[in-house]
Amino acid sequence: MINWYSAAKLGHYFLNEVIKPGDITLDGTMGNGHDTAMLARAVGPEGKVYAFDIQERALDNTRLRLAAEELMDGRVRLIQDGHQNISQYITDSVKGAIFNLGYLPGGDHSIITLEENTLAAIKQALKLLLPGGRMVIVVYPGHPGGAQERQAVEKLLENSDSREYKIIKVNFHNRPPSAPGVLLIEKAGDSFEGSASR
Repeated sequence: MINWYSAAKLGHYFLNEVIKPGDITLDGTMGNGHDTAMLARAVGPEGKVYAFDIQERALDNTRLRLAAEELMDGRVRLIQDGHQNISQYITDSVKGAIFNLGYLPGGDHSIITLEENTLAAIKQALKLLLPGGRMVIVVYPGHPGGAQERQAVEKLLENSDSREYKIIKVNFHNRPPSAPGVLLIEKAGDSFEGSASR
């Protein structure tokens, strides 16, 4: 059953619909490794996950999570660098990507994703996205800088080519404006066209 009321879990559902074993994927905000582990399970031993975070604590926590789930078998590459540098590490096309913006849960809340870095990362990730591939961006407007980052991301996506990208915004209607939201981007191609023909 889908947990429609958790922004992060909803994002996982959207990605698991299209990611298959052997695919290449991207976690632009590793955090505590929940998204990285989800992608690792989805791509299987033959797939690949590139996961980014600037904080050593995030890498340590993610390694522990992956080890506990027996996913440290070479399918995941943990990268301690900002997601604005994605193109320095990835040249392959990706089937799925996720960005969980904001700060590291349980970490220093003053270290947050920054608008200019996030926009640069999203632009790079969109170029890597395969036709039929999906990107999920979970936005958190409740912390200082979060609302401005969400607005900047939404403006970027509003100006994208509607023939190339199909975009859905999910907000929880009966929760405060500070509640997390989800942006789903699907690149036009096989997956989208296939679902439209049914």
